[in-house]
Amino acid sequence: MTWLSILVPVYNVAPYLEECLQSVLDQAGDGVQVLVLDDRSTDGSWELMQQLARRWPGRLQLMRHERNAGLSAARNTMIDAATGDYLWFLDSDDKLLPDAIGALSDIVRQHAPDAVLCDFSVWREAPRLKHRLRGEAHRHSFQGPARQRLQDRGALLAGLLRTGQLHAWSKISRRSLWGADLRFPAGRYFEDMMTMPQMALRCDSFYYCPQPWVAYRQRGDSILASMTASKAVDQSAALEPLARALQGDALRSEGRLQFALACQAARNLIGALRFLRRQQASLPPAQCQALARQFLEDFDRISPLPLQALRQAYGRRGMWLRAWKLRSWERWARQQGEAA
Repeated sequence: MTWLSILVPVYNVAPYLEECLQSVLDQAGDGVQVLVLDDRSTDGSWELMQQLARRWPGRLQLMRHERNAGLSAARNTMIDAATGDYLWFLDSDDKLLPDAIGALSDIVRQHAPDAVLCDFSVWREAPRLKHRLRGEAHRHSFQGPARQRLQDRGALLAGLLRTGQLHAWSKISRRSLWGADLRFPAGRYFEDMMTMPQMALRCDSFYYCPQPWVAYRQRGDSILASMTASKAVDQSAALEPLARALQGDALRSEGRLQFALACQAARNLIGALRFLRRQQASLPPAQCQALARQFLEDFDRISPLPLQALRQAYGRRGMWLRAWKLRSWERWARQQGEAA
């Protein structure tokens, strides 16, 4: 019986792949399927995958796309091929921390939740004091009750949105949640943010373990470190699928979820606007104007709270810096949107 499928998409990660797969196989026992899919790498990753499969016979299930299709498509292909009761997405430049699978197994055996959430650590080649002071050794992916099985979709969604840590690899989920209508959006950036809240919305139960199970490698070519206009557009609209899914759902009227969703929508708005301001001098004025308007419209479409109401909610909670920051960015965006 396969109780867990670990899905590892691969694209040009040859320097990191062996360490990633070693971290999995060091702790993956019976009942764990390890799927590794090459999305037509050009750096020798596919050849390395074959070498590693020979080193660990029968322990890796290799797959390969006919042509490069992107991270979302790679994950979707592996979802279709997975046989485990639970799915764990692991990026091929990251790694599992010791006993992560054992801890997950204990939770699944004792509580059988629809989803299990874990924390993570930031993995840098040369960590500095400022990174330790930021608490990068232990980053929380959820804000809420821990070490208990809960049946509260509102608490699950609000707790995820409050931290903003919506990546796929810190959330292990039942394969049965991934119906044909739930897949990662091909060709889009911020695909985790578009998809994982929708997965959470389908959960009847969840369990949060506040321990780092994943070491997330911080690379200089990450999405946030190499923003483009198309990435900013996707960031701005990333929560639109969740907002649509909540239409007509009683959860949308819950105050805790309204505030959490509005906060994350504001973070996405500011992130997109930050790119726009940095690139303002190199973009045509008409494009800057259109993007500023689009980002504000995205927020209005996604957030349950208008910008003014969110600023007021920040003020009631004593979050004055956030209120000021949001107001400053809103003013700048409206000035750009109204520019001739």
